Amino acid sequence: MNTNLLPCVEVEPVKPADATVIWLHGLGADGHDFAGIVPALNLPEDAAVRFIFPHAPERPVTVNNGWVMRAWYDILEMNISRKVDADSLLESAGQVSALIRREAERGIAPERVVLAGFSQGGAVAYQTGLAYPQPLAGLLALSTYVPCEQSLRASVNPGNCDMPVMIAHGSQDDVVPPQLGESAKEFLTVLGFSPQWRTYPIDHSVSAEEVEMISGWLKNVLNIKA
Repeated sequence: MNTNLLPCVEVEPVKPADATVIWLHGLGADGHDFAGIVPALNLPEDAAVRFIFPHAPERPVTVNNGWVMRAWYDILEMNISRKVDADSLLESAGQVSALIRREAERGIAPERVVLAGFSQGGAVAYQTGLAYPQPLAGLLALSTYVPCEQSLRASVNPGNCDMPVMIAHGSQDDVVPPQLGESAKEFLTVLGFSPQWRTYPIDHSVSAEEVEMISGWLKNVLNIKA
């Protein structure tokens, strides 16, 4: 088993896992940021789902005066186009892919892995999940965007087009404007995906109503019976 992996917070089910959710945090946070959401999802007690919350590497972030923080990639300009360092984005996508492969070593096939991400983590989820060599169980993109459309377009695996994709965004988000989420939806549609789109009257955050939606979506894509 590969031991050179991102450090993670892991939440194990009460019985041996037969599915996994890998959930990527946003800029400046860490894997603990979303770990507390697991009970709020209200999955059945016997749901055999492992949750993995990786910690992004620490790196200087240009738009934050070069301060070192946990970041999936460097952001070079904080404008509507979100100029980012593509090399660090691809590096993080490779590290997340390694976690998916590790799950296969633990008996969880890619088609039983959901990849979720918030904000910067969602951008990495797009880069990783759409290009992964095998279709995943689903992709959950929260308050996020596609930062490098050209490189992603070139690397998308056409065999993934039937993968369920849920995109959710706050209509009052002033960090990642909702039009960036809509642009991601349109981009995926052009590529042949059929993403679902939900908006909530919130800022750059996740609401209780959104968590309820995520719960239902996870139960559906992982075939979890109530």
